[in-house]
Amino acid sequence: VQLVESGGGSVQVGGSLRLSCAAPDYGRNSYCVGWFRQAPGKGREGVASISAGGSTSYYADSVKGRFTIVGDNGKSTVYLEMSSLEPEDTALYYCAARLMSRVWDCKLDMEYNYWGQGTQVTVS
Repeated sequence: VQLVESGGGSVQVGGSLRLSCAAPDYGRNSYCVGWFRQAPGKGREGVASISAGGSTSYYADSVKGRFTIVGDNGKSTVYLEMSSLEPEDTALYYCAARLMSRVWDCKLDMEYNYWGQGTQVTVS
């Protein structure tokens, strides 16, 4: 499973960004896709995830109401729409995937097996 992230960059506090994850297998309705992030000196944190087909999504408490994960089966792409960005959102953002048998397989505390290279988001 090959995942490619894009859309990172620098943004001012309160601004918005949309990250994209090209995930060819997502369109086959058999994979969960999640967004994770890691800030300097901190551990990796699950941000948001979406089930194959898009019926269910999960969010970290820290981003609820500000971030939205959207899956486009036709384009085999999963987006992370981020708004009201804060300096604490600064991190390297990774897209990840895992096979899905049931929607709760997509929870953020599950083990994701496939990872992209990451895209940097800087909020200042």
